Amino acid sequence: MTNPAGVEVTGPIHPRYDEILTPDALEFLADLHRRFDARRRELLDRRRRRAAELADGALLDFLPETREVRESDWRVAEPAPGLVDRRVEITGPTDAKMTINALNSGAKVWLADHEDANTPRWENVISGQLNLRDAIERKLDFTSPEGKHYALNDGELATIVVRPRGWHLTEKHILVDGERTSGSLVDFGLYFFHCARRQLDRGAGPYFYLPKMESHLEARLWNDVFLVAQERLGIPRGTIRATVLIETFPAAFEMDEILYELREHSAGLNAGRWDYMFSVIKKFRTRGADFLLPDRNSVTMTVPFMRAYTELLVRTCHRRGAHAIGGMAAFIPSRRDPEVTETALAKVRDDKTREAGDGFDGSWVAHPDLVPICREVFDQILGDRPNQLDRTRDEVRVTAAELLDVRSTPGQHTEAGLRNAVSVGVQYLTSWLRGSGAVAIYNLMEDAATAEISRSQVWQWLHNDVTLDDTGGRVTRELVERIADEEIAKLPGEPGDYAEARALFMEVAVADDFAEFLTLPAYERMP
Repeated sequence: MTNPAGVEVTGPIHPRYDEILTPDALEFLADLHRRFDARRRELLDRRRRRAAELADGALLDFLPETREVRESDWRVAEPAPGLVDRRVEITGPTDAKMTINALNSGAKVWLADHEDANTPRWENVISGQLNLRDAIERKLDFTSPEGKHYALNDGELATIVVRPRGWHLTEKHILVDGERTSGSLVDFGLYFFHCARRQLDRGAGPYFYLPKMESHLEARLWNDVFLVAQERLGIPRGTIRATVLIETFPAAFEMDEILYELREHSAGLNAGRWDYMFSVIKKFRTRGADFLLPDRNSVTMTVPFMRAYTELLVRTCHRRGAHAIGGMAAFIPSRRDPEVTETALAKVRDDKTREAGDGFDGSWVAHPDLVPICREVFDQILGDRPNQLDRTRDEVRVTAAELLDVRSTPGQHTEAGLRNAVSVGVQYLTSWLRGSGAVAIYNLMEDAATAEISRSQVWQWLHNDVTLDDTGGRVTRELVERIADEEIAKLPGEPGDYAEARALFMEVAVADDFAEFLTLPAYERMP
């Protein structure tokens, strides 16, 4: 395989990889890199400057310079084919088994995840692209090591919406002019290059979920990428549609502006609840009691600051004709334990009933067995209507103070909560480093976002001298180290099996310097 000038592929070329890493596809990636990577890096620098300002005492607020955007009348593009009715969406990585199960699940949309439910191991990055292309052509099947065969249904499949990596992640196996490429542009570019026309030929289109953005300027960058990509491949302008995850604290103050930047390509916003909690901790981790969260499981969607965020999201979206998509139900059923399943289904039903009642147009589940209950709840609200875009929630008024009201969150800081955070963090990182980014732990589907909550909460409690409500002990590094050893001793296998993950967890949970994302040092440990 001959690469274009200035392009180097350092990852191994396994069978069929040449079908994805074609010279034309690599030239397309190189063009995107050369046009946009400098802006990407500038925007990441802007994030860091803003984070320093918050650490020094600044607060977030709605932007005065974009007041006209918030107050003027405009609407996003009409919903694209396959995205009109989104009442239930399933998420998951792009391995062959999950791809087939998700597309067959009965969900309206599948979030094909190259981000938090995936790990950016080279084999995952490229095989995921092959699986997506094969699925669109209905050529994908899979046989497990146990001999179970999986194949796509003959009937209607879920609409594919691809989530690329966030702007902060790079792809170390594809270099352009000696520089690492953007993971975002690699995931987007390879899928768009190989599948945009295929999707159009089948009556859908190239659709995306955009993660981790912190400002409308980052949305503007994505929009410019879309314009160039469509022009390069002769795809009509506005064909791409993108749903943005509002999963960072700063983005909650720029929802109108983000929709505006993407308006001809916009498919709505999603309440990315777990990363949002992580972002709240991260942005204000040094600010003491006003932003100190209790045990993770105490922070429900009904606490004041989370309620304000979701109410504002629905109102903003529907005012602009955009879909509002609810958050992940992390509870998962157990086919071996009916009691666990009953509890999980009840919690999912309550969660989705609240979202449907609030005006969301659909919501996420992480397991095929949860698709029917989510669909049933939204069917009760929607009936034959495809969405609730006509419910504009004009009565909602959310202030900056309400979005920032973290202090009113009820709950305690307990040793049980600390132990859970440490155990989940170590177990998840063990799986992540081995190549799996969606892991069932204690009957919850954990991904990178929930692992981020776990490690950032440990960091926050440690560095804010939290005293545990149940034991009276202060959170110290020594306590965290001891708990890690005790929790690892309860896990299957030998302690050495968890040594690398334990070391990484300590690096991102107790060190004086706070790692911006745990996936950054984790990726450097990955082949």
